[in-house]
Amino acid sequence: MSRATLLVLADGRFPAGGHAHSGGAEAAVKAGRITGAASLESFCRGRLHTSGLVAAALAAAAALGVDPVTLDAAADARTPSAALRHAARRLGRQMTRAARATWPHPELDALARQFPKGAHQPVVLGLAARAAGLGPEDAAYCSAYEGISGPATATVRLLSLDPFDATAVLARLAPDVDDVALRAAEAARRVVDEGVDALPAASAPLLEISAEAHAAWPVRLFAS
Repeated sequence: MSRATLLVLADGRFPAGGHAHSGGAEAAVKAGRITGAASLESFCRGRLHTSGLVAAALAAAAALGVDPVTLDAAADARTPSAALRHAARRLGRQMTRAARATWPHPELDALARQFPKGAHQPVVLGLAARAAGLGPEDAAYCSAYEGISGPATATVRLLSLDPFDATAVLARLAPDVDDVALRAAEAARRVVDEGVDALPAASAPLLEISAEAHAAWPVRLFAS
């Protein structure tokens, strides 16, 4: 495993389309649930231990070589919101394009053929990690960190939050990222023997409800 390769995949400048998505932060800001650094931290911690854990486990399982079609179906089953499923596939399509250009691999080519409109982003992320020679923990860490860095970055734009404060939130959440990434990788290893039912199915109903409302807004800064 190359540490430098891991940095490339985890870099927020990797052209996978994440900059256009707030991870639910835009709806939370409008609803008054995120008003500053403290509430941003609470939002990100909740997201990390629910939908973030699920996404990280899917990514880790894909990095292990679990069938991506099966994983994509598992992701669908764990994403009740049609708006979030649509967003995940849009991000997956962009991630596929970026990964194929960066780390050409037959498995990425096959995924693009199987899902011309995009597979779920965590599945693609895990397969990209696999193509780059990374392991399940690496994929889980990338996914978990991405799940909180997106809302933090979006909140800087939405609230004019001091970037130093937003970055401090991410730093304080580092132990939670460690915990979620390790739990996700452990669950992914169980999938090899037990099937996708071993994946976590933690839910975040308010994120799902907010995503449906957000998708209907006539004007918004972020796609999700």
